[in-house]
Amino acid sequence: SIDDEILKRIIRICSELWICLKKISHIYIQVEPCDLRKGIDGYAALVNSEFNMDPMDSNSLYIFCNRNHNKLKCLYYDGTGFWLLYKRLESGTFKWSKSADEKFLEISEQ
Repeated sequence: SIDDEILKRIIRICSELWICLKKISHIYIQVEPCDLRKGIDGYAALVNSEFNMDPMDSNSLYIFCNRNHNKLKCLYYDGTGFWLLYKRLESGTFKWSKSADEKFLEISEQ
């Protein structure tokens, strides 16, 4: 069984993430498939070099998808550190738009 203290920490961390995610006003989606073996530093460098943006912008979420469109990773900076979220579909694929002119798509709150 999980120790009560560990469970409390997990609940606190999940609560913090939920509060942080509600502050996001911009979502940037990389159009081209991405190598999902990268870690936080790799994605932060990608945001900086390919998107020409600051990965430490706490109002933005950056989304990357693999070639098969069945896995994605999201990078988010909450003001104290980075979150790297990972989702793998057991079946099916994510619907992924491809824009020939842009490296990323932006979704913003308006």
